[in-house]
Amino acid sequence: MKYINFNKNKEFDVILLGRIAVDLNPVDYHRPLNESTTFKRYLGGSPANIAVGLARLGKKAGFFAKVSDDQLGTFVIDFFKNEGIDTSRVTRCKNGEKIGLTFTEILSETESSILMYRNDAADLKLDPADIDEDYIKRGASLLISGTALAESPSREAAFKAIATAEKNDVPVIFVIDYRPYNWKSVDETAIYYSLAAEKADIIIGSRAEYDLTERLAGLDGSDEATAAFWHKKGAKVMIVTHGKEGSAAYTSDGKSYRVKPFPVKLLKSFGGGDGYTSAFLHGLFEGWDITDALEFGSASAAMLVSSHACSQDMKNAEGIKEFIQNAKAEYGEIVVKG
Repeated sequence: MKYINFNKNKEFDVILLGRIAVDLNPVDYHRPLNESTTFKRYLGGSPANIAVGLARLGKKAGFFAKVSDDQLGTFVIDFFKNEGIDTSRVTRCKNGEKIGLTFTEILSETESSILMYRNDAADLKLDPADIDEDYIKRGASLLISGTALAESPSREAAFKAIATAEKNDVPVIFVIDYRPYNWKSVDETAIYYSLAAEKADIIIGSRAEYDLTERLAGLDGSDEATAAFWHKKGAKVMIVTHGKEGSAAYTSDGKSYRVKPFPVKLLKSFGGGDGYTSAFLHGLFEGWDITDALEFGSASAAMLVSSHACSQDMKNAEGIKEFIQNAKAEYGEIVVKG
């Protein structure tokens, strides 16, 4: 069953809004960050990673963002251009704001951490004046990352984009993407996350992120209560991720679907979510069954947590399909059944 109709005649499959950053991942991993001496630089930021993932899967992406007016700003813009992502609405800050930096720590296959430098971050300077209706009309969907809601004026820019999308019948995708940096309190986070989720056709987040979003609603913390609550608000498709336990999709007709992770040798425990999101959305845009889209997302996530980078290591459709075929040949169909 098709839950959302994406207009195939639009110039962009998706227009994203939010964080473009720079990741610095240690090459001398399996040691604490204070002992790491060598890092590789990558384009980062959850919505930026998702945009790259979709582009490599053949989807057309546009982007609303602010970046720093320096060489790191040039690096991320050039990276987008090389991936075929439209940068006409990615603009430079004018007051010296710097792009967000993320230093990652890879202590072991299962233990990683992230240190973000986001004071006066460029992406949070996106202004409502940067959001134009004509551009949103060119998209078949709008994706909002939750980090864009952490501060003004980015917060107001995001809600303007949501309202404009709603006005023009453009489906809204809300990726909760909670990062504690820049938020003043969990209650503040819950207020703005819930306001965005109420307008979303698709919501994607971890169990912990839903618990935060629903903090003021008094739910019992179960996936079933979450699904009933947000479907009543208008969501058509919801994804709840549970880490090594897999993930579940809940649809507005009351159905649910589950998928287990693919077995892989882990390198790191971060980055899989962005691969999952881009590959799952690719399946929805293509009109696949939910189970096939979930499987595709799970495979992409597995491939990313076994590689060093996030954006740089996103795979194309052929690569993900080959991975799925090989995994099933080795482990059987049971690897993706809930």
